[in-house]
Amino acid sequence: MFKARNKSISHEFEEKELEESEIMDAYSRAVIDASAAVSPSVVRVTTQSKSGSRAAGGGSGVIYTESGHIITNSHVIHGAERIDVNLHTGEHHTAEVVGDDPHTDIAVIKIEPETELQVPEFADSSRVRVGQLALAIGNPFGFQFTVTAGVVSATGRSLRTMTGRLVDGVIQTDAALNPGNSGGPLVDFRGRVLGINTALIRPAQGLCFAIPSNTVREVADKLIKDGKIRRAHLGVSCQNIVIRDELREKLGLNSERGVMIASLQDGPARDAGMMRGDVIVAIDDEPVETVDDIHRILCEEKIDVECHVDVIRGSEAFKVQVRPSELQ
Repeated sequence: MFKARNKSISHEFEEKELEESEIMDAYSRAVIDASAAVSPSVVRVTTQSKSGSRAAGGGSGVIYTESGHIITNSHVIHGAERIDVNLHTGEHHTAEVVGDDPHTDIAVIKIEPETELQVPEFADSSRVRVGQLALAIGNPFGFQFTVTAGVVSATGRSLRTMTGRLVDGVIQTDAALNPGNSGGPLVDFRGRVLGINTALIRPAQGLCFAIPSNTVREVADKLIKDGKIRRAHLGVSCQNIVIRDELREKLGLNSERGVMIASLQDGPARDAGMMRGDVIVAIDDEPVETVDDIHRILCEEKIDVECHVDVIRGSEAFKVQVRPSELQ
């Protein structure tokens, strides 16, 4: 009886061990296949400072076109005098900047390859789901073509870039990132690019972020076409405020928040008669509750187009007609 019971327990243990082994094998195969698929499209980027005397930094990049366009982070190449690119094959090239957008931390550089380059597939980042496998591929601390694995921890995060502008829809992952991973791809189990790795929070562990692929492609395409991203602006510096309850009730406002003008430069807002202390609560009927709302609303399509700005001055509300100019 005891022998039969022991035999049954042993059999159950072997089955469980086999099942766990199969799960791990499937996970390992997914990681291996994905990294093998996308690694040939990942490059190492190194830069030299304007003095030319020392390396200013480095990071990673991902090939975007067969003809040699490469996506990386703006902060990797911004201000560099010389940019060098090492391909997965070991080939070395000098790169030129096609376009640089610090507001989204995306830049496009260009090399002249001797052969056709391998371009990865880009996923639709709006379909990314929390918990799915995520691989980061890059060159942390100069260790070339390193792969780390994790999951998508969250979607829809907001990340402030070095210019202070907020990027929406950012992907959070616990796939380990280190200095040098910046500009490299975050990919799914099929080797499709989910986003471009951009930042980690120190000293926290497992808090890493990637600019979503849909944003990356939109910015990269415009940089390749025009060399820059065009944005509208009013010529104001603002701060977020809370509107007093009694004023909100008097004016019939739906929101308790708005954006107060702290200062004006020569530009559209001043030309339209707006003043320091005015509170902006809407632009073209889109609510403005934070400075980031203004940045989001003032896209390229608003340049030199008359806009209606809802303003509170003192205890009165009125509309101002403003024609935003292009941000230089």
